[in-house]
Amino acid sequence: MKKSKNADDTTPDEESAGVEKPAKPQQSLRSFILELVAIVVIGLLVTTGLRAFVFQPFKVPSGSMQNTLQVNDKIVALRVIDFKRGDIVVFQDTNRWLGSPKEPGLVRGALEFVGILPNSSEGHLVKRVIGMPGDRVACCDDQGRMTINGHPLDESVYLFSDAAGTVRPADVPFEVVVPAGHMFVLGDHRNASGDSRCHLQDVSMQGGPAGSPAFIPIDSVVGTVTGVMSPISRIQQFKTPEVFGEVPPPTSPAPAEPEIVHVEPGC
Repeated sequence: MKKSKNADDTTPDEESAGVEKPAKPQQSLRSFILELVAIVVIGLLVTTGLRAFVFQPFKVPSGSMQNTLQVNDKIVALRVIDFKRGDIVVFQDTNRWLGSPKEPGLVRGALEFVGILPNSSEGHLVKRVIGMPGDRVACCDDQGRMTINGHPLDESVYLFSDAAGTVRPADVPFEVVVPAGHMFVLGDHRNASGDSRCHLQDVSMQGGPAGSPAFIPIDSVVGTVTGVMSPISRIQQFKTPEVFGEVPPPTSPAPAEPEIVHVEPGC
């Protein structure tokens, strides 16, 4: 009588042909879940690594950079790109221009950390770099223009404008020299921006002369903003305005402390 073969038995020919037993449904499901978890974990690690060393997404919270940036624009701060005069940067609010930052909820904070959601910008600001260490920044000349190291700056390409016209570079005269390791920043919508101009008479809580909070530490910069990534209708790329290429270098080394040559009350 011919002996029946059990389901688990294989012949030498079957083994050599690589015949495998079908996986049980429970094993297939478990394998799928493990693979999915591995993919998600690897994806989060890659995203977190990119966020830590390459870029960080942000959402624009205010109109201080209009019309270049609009409220709720999604932007990316690239850490791998050096910045210079004229560039737009995101920086940490180390000088407490915004007061004490509000912490996001646990879930949103985690999603922001891994880059799934853009940073809600609490504790961060976005402005245009006007002065670098050693630069003498003043406003305004006889034609109402900002000057850097004595060179007049035509800011019409980015200053806010509407049907009423273009905003002035500044309403209150000032002249300063940017200290070493710091920068002087302004919003493109000068009438709606609490920028460096507005802190030239502030007293620093960390010590230093009056006006120190107006100058942002360079090491607080998160990254350079090179464009808008959403909404779709707002997607665009930014370049350093050509007018900044005409600015001469400082004539003297940057001072250790900021020099407030002239400032009047107001902003």
